[in-house]
Amino acid sequence: MENTKEKILDAALISFAENGYKGTNLRDLAGSLGLSKSALYKHYKSKEDIYNAVLDRMEAYYIANFDSADNAPFTPKSTDELLSMTMEMLDFTMHDKKIILTRQLLLTEQFRDQRTRRLATLHFLTGTRDNFAKIFAEMIKLGILKDEDPDMLSFAYTSPITTLLHYCDREPKKEEEIIGQIEEFIRHFIKTYSNK
Repeated sequence: MENTKEKILDAALISFAENGYKGTNLRDLAGSLGLSKSALYKHYKSKEDIYNAVLDRMEAYYIANFDSADNAPFTPKSTDELLSMTMEMLDFTMHDKKIILTRQLLLTEQFRDQRTRRLATLHFLTGTRDNFAKIFAEMIKLGILKDEDPDMLSFAYTSPITTLLHYCDREPKKEEEIIGQIEEFIRHFIKTYSNK
């Protein structure tokens, strides 16, 4: 039973990301899994129930793999470590299929309800910004970065990277060029704010 529920959520994530909530048809979703619509309802009460289960699952996946107080990135001991850590995080974000689909779903459905809007804000702005503010505060204490406001440093750092990540989602053929722009930006940031 659990395996079927997981398969439903896998297929639902793809459908919600590609077709949106309104465009996701439960009969088609069930059919793609070899189930009847009534069999689907044995596992989930409604489309809304499936949608919320997808969000629950993806929120837990994101936290476990990338972005939480318990799983925050380490504090780099040098600007080289800052660059490599950021590029590793970016690689995960750009290439993990579940994260890509979740980002697409959140972008498409962010105006649908308060929960989706809150998650979009967390994943596209506040979560990453808050994590890097903590990282930069520690790097300032270690004397690696100039003594600047860590919140403003984080905002200045994460906003262009997030913008370029969304650009890459829209233009995947330009990934190599966009990654180059991100790396160039990080090197510029380091040159501007390094305490050397």
